[in-house]
Parts: sequence; structure tokens; C-alpha cells
Amino acid sequence: MQAGSGKGDVQMKTHAIKLLKRLAAAVLFAPVLAMASTAMHLDKAPVSTDQQKLQRGAELFIKYCLNCHSASMVRYSELKKLGFDEKKITEELIYSGGKIGDLMTIAMTRDDAEAWFGTAPPDLSLMARAKGSEFGSGADYLYTYLRGFYKDENRPTGWNNKVFDNVGMPHALWDLQGEQPAEKYDEDVADLVSFMVWMGEPDSGSRKKIGIFVIIFLAGFYVLTHKLGKTYWKNTH
Repeated sequence: MQAGSGKGDVQMKTHAIKLLKRLAAAVLFAPVLAMASTAMHLDKAPVSTDQQKLQRGAELFIKYCLNCHSASMVRYSELKKLGFDEKKITEELIYSGGKIGDLMTIAMTRDDAEAWFGTAPPDLSLMARAKGSEFGSGADYLYTYLRGFYKDENRPTGWNNKVFDNVGMPHALWDLQGEQPAEKYDEDVADLVSFMVWMGEPDSGSRKKIGIFVIIFLAGFYVLTHKLGKTYWKNTH
């Protein structure tokens, strides 16, 4: 009896060790499996710095996005950097009758938005920068998201999204998508996303140009100081 009991204890201990190893493996690899199961495919956004495409993107943004979403970190006057003149901005792009120096805000208050939609639509000033992840850039996310709407009668808005499941936002560009070929719609979305990227840092073009000149200056300054140092110390031993 004692021998049999000892053998049974060993088997139980061995079985328990195996179970613990499996449990430990499950705990360790659970996050990896969860990430794999929620992996997001994002299409590469054809972001452009072409002025005409950015102007088109700005017009689309103001017409389709600036009704519910604000861009409170950008002023209408910044649009001059895209080649718009002041008359064009004030007469055709500012729908609320504001001034060119105003921020790109909306009339809807946060309380009203929460009452009507359940949550206030986010500000889009930095959205193209905020949505970057291991799956792609913020531009990739927006480009895939805006092209990922599909009809879903089970949703209150009648729409759902492949990137953001059960999204509360309706398909704001549905009429634009339905009036033209898919290729043209993709181009419009690319222009819109390009503008949102630009909006996140309107002075990025100037910053890059200044950065190039600074690097050239520092390189030239290094050469001059190096030669000066050699001349100064050549007779010193």
C-alpha cells in the first residue's frame, strides 16, 4: 500500500508540474496571441505635398469634416501657405461667416455633441499624428479607415467600418463615394488625408528647408574650424 501510494504521489506531482508549465506558457503567450488576433491591416496612404492636392484636401475637409469635427489648433489664415488667397478663404471656405484669423472650430458645443451622438467627435488637428502605431502611420490609418465603411443595418447610422468595428461615426463621405469610380474616391481620400497630415504641422516644409541649410552651415563651419585648428597648432609641439 505504501509503495503504491508513493508511486501515485509521483504521478500526481508530475501531472501537476505539466499543468503548471502549460498554464505558465498560456500566461506568457496570451498577450502575443491577443495581438496576433487583433492585428490590423492598413493600406499605405499615398500622402502628397503637391499644392493642388493639398488644396483639394482642404476643401474636402471643410465641406465634409468641419461640420462635426473641429481643428481648433489651426487658423484659417494658415491656408494661405497652401496657395489660397484671402478672398477665396473668407468667401468660400469660411462657412460660418468668421474671420480669416479665426481658429477652425465648429458651432456645436461638446454638451450638445454628447447628447446627440453619445460622445463628442474628436478634434482632428493632430489626428494624423496621433493614430500612428506599429501597424502603420496615422495617415495609413485614416486612409484605410475612410475607405473602410460598409452598410450595416444593425447600426444606428446604417454604417459600420472594417477598421473601427461598431464605430459611432456615420459615413460622412458616402455621397462622394457613390457618385464616382472607386479609383477617384481613393484619390479624394488621399488628398483629404494629405491635408490632415499637413494640418498636423503646417510649417513642416519650412522646417525641413531650414534644417538642410543648418546642416550645410554646420558642415562648412566644421571644415573652417578644423583648418583653423591645424593652422594654429602646426608650430606647437
